[in-house]
Amino acid sequence: MDGKMFARVSAIVLIAVAVTATAVEMNRHEAAPIYRSVDRPGDEAADPLRAELIRCAGIGEAGPRDPSCLRAWAENRRRFLAPGSRPAERLPDPPQSPHPTATIPAPAVPLQPEEVR
Repeated sequence: MDGKMFARVSAIVLIAVAVTATAVEMNRHEAAPIYRSVDRPGDEAADPLRAELIRCAGIGEAGPRDPSCLRAWAENRRRFLAPGSRPAERLPDPPQSPHPTATIPAPAVPLQPEEVR
């Protein structure tokens, strides 16, 4: 087989493989993704603010003009930014070690540039 004939046969085989792969992919039926709700039933009754925030998120552009949404967002900000709302502030202080850590005192006189080397 000479070079031209080999190139033609290779091109035909490549096109046939591409068409076959396309046909197989087009005929594949993927299962619909399963979406599970992260909300637990009864959460809205336990926290009416959460239910109001969900309602405000659902009304779209009318949310910033709705007075109850503005109140709900202000309350949510207050809860989020309140002292003690972050985990580091809720954790107890670590117990003090009976042995203090060793520290190296700094020199009393600053070193001159020639002494640093």
